[in-house]
Amino acid sequence: MAGKLLITFLCSVLLIAPLTNAIDVKYCNKKNNYDIKVSGVEINPYPIQRDVETTFTISASTETPISGGSLVIDVSYYWFGVYSETSDLCDKTSCPVTTGDFDISHSQSLPGVTPPGSYTLTMKIKDGNNKELTCITFDFSIGWYLAEQAAIASS
Repeated sequence: MAGKLLITFLCSVLLIAPLTNAIDVKYCNKKNNYDIKVSGVEINPYPIQRDVETTFTISASTETPISGGSLVIDVSYYWFGVYSETSDLCDKTSCPVTTGDFDISHSQSLPGVTPPGSYTLTMKIKDGNNKELTCITFDFSIGWYLAEQAAIASS
């Protein structure tokens, strides 16, 4: 009986573990003391699905108020740049950003033809004078399984 419970528990963990949202965020330059400190990234839905809007929410803090600036996003696929976008920071968070904690939210829908594999997203926040306030990078992946399941579900 105990053996069956253990096997059931382990199977449950193996099925749930890939759905967890543990994003390993790194600063682009570990020696730089950025004005904006990033504490985490949440991706919803996760794992990322093609043709479904995905929202990236970055939790951050600042000790200096920010009146405006830009958000620069670059995505690489196996080290090849495949997407780049620059947007107004105030479209992604409430401006002015006061001291303390704040969130930046960016939504994107990946086309159905997005190839599976490993991707790296680099995000920079710049102030109105083009000074880099932070730069982070993190990896995510898109697999074959999600596309096949989405096609089956929509049929």
